[in-house]
Amino acid sequence: MSEIISISALTILIYVTLFYIVAQIKTDNSIIDIGWGIGFILVTSVLFFLADSITNIQLLFILMILVWGVRLSFHILKRSIGKPEDFRYQEFRRNWGDKYLIKAYYKVFLLQGGFMLFISAPIYVVFNSTVTEFNILNLLGIVIFIIGFLTESIADLQLNKFKKDESNKGKIITTGLWKYSRHPNYFGEALLWWGIFIYVVSFDYGIAAAISPIFLNYLLVYISGVPMLEKKYEGREDWETYKSKTSKFIPWFSRLKGTK
Repeated sequence: MSEIISISALTILIYVTLFYIVAQIKTDNSIIDIGWGIGFILVTSVLFFLADSITNIQLLFILMILVWGVRLSFHILKRSIGKPEDFRYQEFRRNWGDKYLIKAYYKVFLLQGGFMLFISAPIYVVFNSTVTEFNILNLLGIVIFIIGFLTESIADLQLNKFKKDESNKGKIITTGLWKYSRHPNYFGEALLWWGIFIYVVSFDYGIAAAISPIFLNYLLVYISGVPMLEKKYEGREDWETYKSKTSKFIPWFSRLKGTK
């Protein structure tokens, strides 16, 4: 296991450093978001090619990572084309001043690389395992993964369609899945990683992979996902109304009776 983690850490370090160099050339550090999903695919691919043999249960896991990573990275890439640097990274640029280059490297790229290393725990478990038989936990994990994947994908599609409509310019989406959660895409992301964990929990050292969804949930809800977006809209009357009746993360019905 230690060798697998070491190889993964080196792969991630090289990967985020290269992304950092490209980001400085483009003057856009938000491209690291495009590289998030691809990074997990890269780690999985490196371990795949170094493995002596691969079982069907491992191949299915690899497919899950591939489908998730490709969809997410393509979605962010498509969303970013022709757009300026994301507002979060622009704020970092202003706050860090003349120390921006060095701080961007370790506070954005190395930090995200560290997050990637933690969240990749299920990948280490799979490539360290000798399990070959499918069981009910594998099936349950796949089902939860699919539900999470579809939730995230549908929420992203609904948001994209909403933004493309010029009549919605400056407005906040409150329809579709967004009627039941202020961040259904993040919820779907968290859920699918719980599915990945359940898929591997019966593998050797599988319980250790729990660090992945726990850590990711914490990041999304308390650090880099929900808080930053909510701060962006804080104080707006339409946002405060939406916030008062809509679940923050887990999809649920309106808290106000009679609302539509």
